[in-house]
Amino acid sequence: MNTKGATTSSAGGTDGGSDSSSSAKRNSKKPKYSRFTQQELPACKPILTPGWVITTFIFVGIIFIPIGLASLFASERVVEIVYRYDEGCIPTNYSDQKLAYIQNSTTNKTCTRSLIVPKQMKRPVYVYYQLDNFYQNHRRYVKSRSDKQLRSNASEGDTSSCDPEGVAPDKHPIVPCGLIAWSLFNDTYGFLVNNEALEVSKRNIAWKSDQEHKFGSDVYPKNFQSGGLIGGAKLNDTIPLSEQADLIVWMRTAAFPTFRKLYGKIEMDLEANENVTVVIQNNYNTYSFGGKKKLVLSTTSWIGGKNDFLGVAYLTVGGLCLFLAISFILVYVVKPRPLGDPSFLSWNRNPSGL
Repeated sequence: MNTKGATTSSAGGTDGGSDSSSSAKRNSKKPKYSRFTQQELPACKPILTPGWVITTFIFVGIIFIPIGLASLFASERVVEIVYRYDEGCIPTNYSDQKLAYIQNSTTNKTCTRSLIVPKQMKRPVYVYYQLDNFYQNHRRYVKSRSDKQLRSNASEGDTSSCDPEGVAPDKHPIVPCGLIAWSLFNDTYGFLVNNEALEVSKRNIAWKSDQEHKFGSDVYPKNFQSGGLIGGAKLNDTIPLSEQADLIVWMRTAAFPTFRKLYGKIEMDLEANENVTVVIQNNYNTYSFGGKKKLVLSTTSWIGGKNDFLGVAYLTVGGLCLFLAISFILVYVVKPRPLGDPSFLSWNRNPSGL
């Protein structure tokens, strides 16, 4: 009887232990073993010896300095003419009433100026307009558009995101709607050399992806600039939005308050000291918010327009790397020490401080 009872109790104890161990295994949060979870994967652990550090800095300096010099030389070869005309094109009798002048539809907005070409400008000569203190990156301004409406005629009535320029006074949708399109730049430029007009080409001034995918070929302007307050340029109702190059360029909003946008291209060379007559229609209102308007004629190079920042940045980084390399060489030669010397450990350098 005792043997049998002992056997029974022993079996019961075994079953209880196995149940508790299996339950503990099920409730355990210990991750399944793998070399990844245990951080046992092979790893590269380079030792930054003085030789490697000095060689790396010298290599970066040798690469960056020539790139910086090439970038600066390319930028210097770009010929650029910048002319601010928002103040110069105001008649003297309106010098203290600039806003009244620009808002008056009866005043003559034509302004003729002469520009001297400082160096030969090889074609194509790009024509830009530059605006200062114009915040195209304002949140409400950026959101005031309808990409669906711009892309497809079927979404003509999708104007919910275009307030306050979503619908016309007769409640019909405005196409294109929104503040961005409504404020379309409307100054125009004409160029003459030796009393011969220069053609300003609008071909390929907008991104090809925008023309083909963001602006529909079946979408035509409707009720645009038909309200009481006109924001900017008007659009030809017979031309689809995909061919309205000026609108497409303007709708790609700028990230900074000072920006340039491409107006067109002059497909001929301009010789040095040549006199270019510019006929400007000064229509765009920048006077109400203290903005500036500039006309820019520029050539390009392999790095784009005139911009010294890229070259200066490369030269700065390259020069700093060479300076650090020379400094490390001098320190290594003047005061060398063995690699991994334990005498430089804090507790070895000042053992009495413990």
